[in-house]
Amino acid sequence: MKQGEKWIILTGVFAMALGIQNSASQTRERSEIPVQHTWKLEDIYPSDEAWKTAKDAWVSRLDQILPFKGRLSRSSKDLLACLELNADLSKEFVRLFSYANMRSDQDTRNADAMAMKQEMAQLGTQYETKASYIESELTGLNGDDIARFIQEQPGLGIFEFYLRDVLRRKAHKLSDREEKIIAEAGLLSGAAGSIYNIFSNAELPYPEVVLSDGSKALLNQAGYSKYRAHPNRADREKVFQAFWGALDKFRRTFGSQLYANIKKDLFYARVRGYNSCLESALDENAIPAGVYHALINNVNQNLDSFHRYLKIKKRMLGVDTLKYSDLYAPTVAGVELKYDIEQAKTLVLESVKPLGKDYADGVKLAFENRWIDIFPSPGKRSGAYSNGSVYDVHPYILLNYNGQFQDVSTLAHELGHTMHSYFSNKTQPYPLSNYSIFVAEVASTLNEALLMDRMLKTIKDDDVRLSLLMEYLDSIKGTVFRQTQFAEFEWTIHEIAEKDQPLTGDVLTNLYRDLLKKYYGHDLGICVIEEPIPVEWAYIPHFYYNFYVYQYSTSFTASTALAERVLQGEKKAVPDVLAFLSAGGSRYPIDLLRDAGVDMTSPDPFTQTMQAMNRTMNEIEKILFKKGI
Repeated sequence: MKQGEKWIILTGVFAMALGIQNSASQTRERSEIPVQHTWKLEDIYPSDEAWKTAKDAWVSRLDQILPFKGRLSRSSKDLLACLELNADLSKEFVRLFSYANMRSDQDTRNADAMAMKQEMAQLGTQYETKASYIESELTGLNGDDIARFIQEQPGLGIFEFYLRDVLRRKAHKLSDREEKIIAEAGLLSGAAGSIYNIFSNAELPYPEVVLSDGSKALLNQAGYSKYRAHPNRADREKVFQAFWGALDKFRRTFGSQLYANIKKDLFYARVRGYNSCLESALDENAIPAGVYHALINNVNQNLDSFHRYLKIKKRMLGVDTLKYSDLYAPTVAGVELKYDIEQAKTLVLESVKPLGKDYADGVKLAFENRWIDIFPSPGKRSGAYSNGSVYDVHPYILLNYNGQFQDVSTLAHELGHTMHSYFSNKTQPYPLSNYSIFVAEVASTLNEALLMDRMLKTIKDDDVRLSLLMEYLDSIKGTVFRQTQFAEFEWTIHEIAEKDQPLTGDVLTNLYRDLLKKYYGHDLGICVIEEPIPVEWAYIPHFYYNFYVYQYSTSFTASTALAERVLQGEKKAVPDVLAFLSAGGSRYPIDLLRDAGVDMTSPDPFTQTMQAMNRTMNEIEKILFKKGI
């Protein structure tokens, strides 16, 4: 409904770690959690009854969009009225959907809240069908028409970027009738992903193993995320063999699901006349395909730095041969940084001081006004996200805080998204407030970098520093290298589908095995990839998000470049960052970052990230030498 964009963007909903956060250890009933640690959804609607009244009022207005059909390219007045109505209906839809979605997320067992969420999704498709004529008609305009219409109706100025973007994508727009069919196809397009989520989260028979201490471990996704980091190596190997063995039994089913999803991508690319699924996915935000390919090439050319990290991991673990099952093992014994939520807030506030008073004041608003749902409770959605979509209210954050340093880092990460939405919504009119995922992760990982800098500047103990430095390297491993490996896999399998070749579970496993061995230096003796680990592709939900994962890697390199500017005290660094956060979707992502001093079409951000990675490894090796390791 929002012109050319999805119904709702929950920025940060896909946290950088792919595993599901295990929050059982500190789970309390929601009624036992102090109210100041829960989010205040009443700021959106005071009650479910008020939500229903607003929803009914919104539904009663949907047909108001229909009379403008056939008039948009002929009358500047009608065009303005249509776009303003569409924006208003979109804004109210997102408000309704966000409330229902967050009500459901705070207790996924609540059938009424789930029904509210499902109802809004269905209503959204209905409205999208009614409004599907808009962009088809706008392709009848040209640049001169747009300039003339804006002169006649200055209110169209806030829609100029959108109008010119429609013209940019004109070759891929279809007739009104065809666009309506594509809109209706939205009812089917998410089927593969939905089936995957239900099967992998609710119905797959996950195994149970007996650990060396006699305890039993259920290896569902949360259990695997927890026990893959077990300090006992034999237990880790048992966990990996059992978990991946269970998935491997269903690789044919997983393969069929993923292939169905890829065929969906192929359908949309072909009907809109794109040369490839990649081109189709990137075109929405005018991202050059060269940015995607350059990322893969840069990572492949710098695998020696990644292999250096793996050798350090091997050295710290004291093993003769590093195995894939060792990668999540703790490398520094006896170090466990614990912080209660008030300490975490203080740490985050101190870490963002380099961004100035306006930024810190925004963070304080989030802390003081119940923007954050902090602690785990039975039925609460796992993981973390920030929802900045409720334009007239404020952003919200969902956490499952357990007091570990990683939880503090997650708080900083999600606050990065929240401050991005806060500044964007405060500065931009609604049609220009919604920023793309390509830039969303820049704001969040910038906060993580500032937090890590603050920690390293204040902690001198060698063991704690080693733990933090390895935490940073692990984030580079998980975000830059691992996500790029995913991006290369995703690109490869789409290319195969575009040649109308089949993708079975066995084919996908073989392709993924080859990539794992290349990235982790299996044939060089750096890290051994054992069977059945190459079925890992079946565990990654992001492969259902249509060329999504590469943005984690590009965002990390962009935020590294921005953090370098801020921490070095460059005169324009902070104003550039705040301008970037305030720009919303007023320009294309590549242009927004270039204005902030980061050119994503050049190798510089990636080069700076590799320099930071190798500086970190230099310090680790100095500490290890001093400790005689």
